[in-house]
Amino acid sequence: MSTAKNEEPLSVVMAGHVDHGKSTIIGRLLAETGALPQGKLEQVRETCRRNAKPFEYAFLLDALKDEQTQGITIDAARCFFRTAQRRYILIDAPGHVEFLKNMITGASRAEAALLVIDAKEGIRENTKRHGYMMSMLGLRQLSVLVNKMDLVGYSQEVFEKIRADYTAFLERLQLQPVSFIPVSGMQGVNIAARSAETPWYTGPTVLEQIDRFRNKEFPDKLPFRLPVQDIYKFTEQGDERRILAGTIETGSIAVGDEVVFQPSGKRSRIQSIEYFNGPTKTSASAGEAPGFTLDTQLYVKRGEWMTKADQPPLKTSTRFRVNLFWMGRAPLIKSKTYKLKLGAIRSPVKLVDVLAVLDATELSTVANKQAVERHDVAEVILETPKPVAFDIVGDIEQTGRLVIVDNYEIAGAGIILAAEAAHSSTLEEHIRSREIAWKNSTIAREERTASYGHGAKFVVFTSADAALGETFAQTLEKQLFAKQFKTYYLGIENVKRGLDADLRAEGEIHDDHIRRLGELARILTDAGQIFITSLAGVDDYDLQALALLNSPHEIMVINIGENSFNRFEPALNLAADTPVTTGVEAVWNLLRQRHVIVDYQI
Repeated sequence: MSTAKNEEPLSVVMAGHVDHGKSTIIGRLLAETGALPQGKLEQVRETCRRNAKPFEYAFLLDALKDEQTQGITIDAARCFFRTAQRRYILIDAPGHVEFLKNMITGASRAEAALLVIDAKEGIRENTKRHGYMMSMLGLRQLSVLVNKMDLVGYSQEVFEKIRADYTAFLERLQLQPVSFIPVSGMQGVNIAARSAETPWYTGPTVLEQIDRFRNKEFPDKLPFRLPVQDIYKFTEQGDERRILAGTIETGSIAVGDEVVFQPSGKRSRIQSIEYFNGPTKTSASAGEAPGFTLDTQLYVKRGEWMTKADQPPLKTSTRFRVNLFWMGRAPLIKSKTYKLKLGAIRSPVKLVDVLAVLDATELSTVANKQAVERHDVAEVILETPKPVAFDIVGDIEQTGRLVIVDNYEIAGAGIILAAEAAHSSTLEEHIRSREIAWKNSTIAREERTASYGHGAKFVVFTSADAALGETFAQTLEKQLFAKQFKTYYLGIENVKRGLDADLRAEGEIHDDHIRRLGELARILTDAGQIFITSLAGVDDYDLQALALLNSPHEIMVINIGENSFNRFEPALNLAADTPVTTGVEAVWNLLRQRHVIVDYQI
């Protein structure tokens, strides 16, 4: 056996219905590639002769498993061989729960697949289930082996019928096989060499097809992807740099490259690449965990992806279609909020729809199921409160896999198949339902305005400097109160430690905090008050959510300092060095223009 040219092994998963001949084909591949120990083939043949049993290549696997203690490189799930092209790991896929769990969570990642169909029995339910499994695992290099052609007289008509029917089935899974090969594992037809038995077939043999499978690209050859895991700011000796840190998932980057952050869409250029207690470098690639400074001081949040401007971007959406393996003790249901982990993203996520369910314990398809039980594999639609960025798993595997957490435990793992358009979000549906059921006060809005001498408004101060925003907001509250207006200032910490006391109170503002703040604003503005708050570190989507939650009343956003919003336009932008009295007076004028304050004197 010649030395493999490519020493990077390629993992191939072998699947198929029971008794369709997987073991026989595996045994043939081991024999044809010289992977068997010296004399093992003859030994098994002799054993069969003595026991008056017909020899089968499938017996080779049982014989080798018996010799695992002697160092034979095979176990119950994997075997190893090589061709002149490269080394291979062949993974037997029985379809049981642990196999699915390991494959989906990435403990064992195949790069290509062989799926066996018995030519006489044809496409069985398990054949379809395994096709579904290949689709779920994101395997795009699939070759279908139509086995036992000797039992149907090597009929081209039978072969073409199976190919047409199974191709049509796989198309519904958005999976296109690279080849269909007519074989006989028992007779060795089209396994290692073409056979005169199938003169009508001109495609590759099984070994030729295996050698045509491509190894995965090295991560540094893929588009650049870095999840922003943290942002550091150093203030000693006038150092105003923000250093963005994270581990590069794929691709490479160099000083001077233009980068785009997703999903925010903010742009800048790499000014320097930093290493803690390490030498300065001008480039970095997949697997490294450097820090980066930018030539413009952007406000970037943890969880965003840094990408290169001249490379394909990630997909961005609030809804995405996922193949999910559920391991949670409680079922995945629509009415509950879970936590999504995708790269450095930590976001609430909800189940919107269950498209199909595969019971991984029995490998049976369950129709019209609206929850995902433990050990189920399901194709589902998930939704986050604000857009998240991701790759389709078929494009870049590393950034197309996700985990779902329920009650602080990993409950689900899956792969993203596609971004989905949303006609309306679950938040919009909630608000529609809320407003239909809303019990209006017997006191009309106009009556309150006439009695209070002012209208209602939700005023939100935003600033990168939390203390500055709070100062402006509280000063406005004092001046409004001095004029006997009905007003109230609520800090976000009150929400975190009060309304959200059952959630975590530390750290950044989260979607749950925004949700409760918006619901409270709806009540207070309905009561005719001028409700005021100040927020730091929020983005366009947070403000859009607040505006939606406060509807049908309006929101007024006052931004202080750098305007980092791309999609939400504040009602007023104030420079960071604006005196508080000047800024508050500008807000008064705006409230008067909006007819919130009818008449006033400062």
